[in-house]
Amino acid sequence: MDHSLSDSRPLRILIADDSDSDRLILKTLLRRLGHEVEDAKNGKDAVDIFRRSGADIVLLDALMPVMDGMEAAHHIKALAGERLVPLIFMTSLSDADALARCLEAGGDDFLTKPYNRVIIEAKINAFNRMRLMHRTLSQHRDLIHDRNRQLLEEQEVAKRVFDNVAHTGCLNAPNIRYHASPMSIFNGDVLFACPRPAGGMQILVGDFTGHGLPAAVGALPVAEIFYGMTSKGFSGSDVLREINQKLVRILPTGMFCCAAMIQADFHLNQLQVWNGGLPDGVLIRKDGMFESIVSRHLPLGVLGAARFDARTEVFRTEPGDTLLMMTDGVMEAENQYGEMYGEERLKQSLDDSGSGGSAFDAVMAGINAFTGRQPEQDDVTLLSLQMVKEAELVGVSDRLPQSALEGPAEWHCVYEIRDRSLAQFNPLPLLLHICMEVPGLRRKSGEIYTLLSELYTNALEHGVLGLSSHWKATPEGFGRYYAERERRLKSVSEHYVRFTLTHTTTDRGGQLTIVCEDSGSGFDYLDPFTVTDEGGYSGRGLMLLRKLGHSLNFREQGTRAEIVYDWDFSEVAAR
Repeated sequence: MDHSLSDSRPLRILIADDSDSDRLILKTLLRRLGHEVEDAKNGKDAVDIFRRSGADIVLLDALMPVMDGMEAAHHIKALAGERLVPLIFMTSLSDADALARCLEAGGDDFLTKPYNRVIIEAKINAFNRMRLMHRTLSQHRDLIHDRNRQLLEEQEVAKRVFDNVAHTGCLNAPNIRYHASPMSIFNGDVLFACPRPAGGMQILVGDFTGHGLPAAVGALPVAEIFYGMTSKGFSGSDVLREINQKLVRILPTGMFCCAAMIQADFHLNQLQVWNGGLPDGVLIRKDGMFESIVSRHLPLGVLGAARFDARTEVFRTEPGDTLLMMTDGVMEAENQYGEMYGEERLKQSLDDSGSGGSAFDAVMAGINAFTGRQPEQDDVTLLSLQMVKEAELVGVSDRLPQSALEGPAEWHCVYEIRDRSLAQFNPLPLLLHICMEVPGLRRKSGEIYTLLSELYTNALEHGVLGLSSHWKATPEGFGRYYAERERRLKSVSEHYVRFTLTHTTTDRGGQLTIVCEDSGSGFDYLDPFTVTDEGGYSGRGLMLLRKLGHSLNFREQGTRAEIVYDWDFSEVAAR
């Protein structure tokens, strides 16, 4: 059938009437009005003509032989499909029930005999306007459907790219459980986790203002910064400063990211948490006691670098303690009456979990029971991080991203940090990056970082600052140790810590020699307290150095330490 889009063409009208005289009168009248007309003697012929050539409007006599108008109307409407073809019954019937049956059969209006030219013309014009309006709406609907399908396909492709950039990292570690339910293809909530080279992990929970694609766009640079810096050994505070500066620069006014940065150290049994605008987190002790992780900062992307505060809160933990963090979608989950889940119901869910139950399961069950089948009004993200023994997470650091770039195999580097920079700058990520230029060492990043970190900590804290590890024998002494560390760092001057790194190749792999020197008065590296490895507040440093390195030598009263680290291709390939 040819359905031209031109509105100025004559209408094609089909007439079906068993009266030759009535059919001739009506056909002549309609042709004088400028329309194209086909006619049939009964309903069956009318259906056949419509199937063959179609029509814009159909005029049907209600009572005809072979097939009456009502049955013909059913067939014609089915053949027309979604196209609007007005059906006007021509009848001398006056019984209300009979007229109602005509409408039920698919009729849109009536023409009563004898015909009135003015009424016929008015009805034809009115139904033509309706037909054209329906066609326009159908075209717009189809166009919107095609555009929506194209948009969804583009979003699916973009999401695959997005998921590869903003990947889950080590969220599948055995001590992590999480729930993330986006309201759309893209999610305004972010949840990233990455192992740290020195052990432990960093996790970022975030909630951008808005939903869907606009909210998710900001997650891409956040993911790149988070994974890139964490894998190089930067602290949570350093990562936060970089993310905040980036978001301040790229986000429009009024858009920001409520977030929490979590730095977990499973050897020290310690959590460092920064909460900027998210609901209060909950640290659930294994004895069932709760401790709130309060939001003390503004969201990311609000304050400039000079005013941004990246200081974290430190929480001492034990294996079995669990940290629960969430986005606003948890608290604002609504039931059928528009009530929100809220803080009180959250506390009730946690109380119901008991000392031996799963807080994560209890909260999820509480939300599901409260909301029922109500659609989510916001992106919902819930994270549970359990503190465990370090040995239970063996292999997690293998998920650190690796570079494909080749680097030098034979090199020598001297790097010195001095005076105020000792308090303001952490050289370890830079030194690790230099070492990681050797392809074979990239899978050894955790061990290399540990060597650099322990040597630098000994040189700075014991050599330059003159702090004693004995202070960390008790929780009170631990706090005193780090308070004194901060105080002495503020006034440090005329001091330095110098690293000399040398890498050479061997038949089996390579050898990295690290020399760390400081300008302090030295420390007692033979003190038994400094070489214990009992998992307390201190004492693992020298034991780790001796365990990882081929040889460890101190000279000049401890102000110069040298360690040799051997690696071979077989170990790298095995990993």
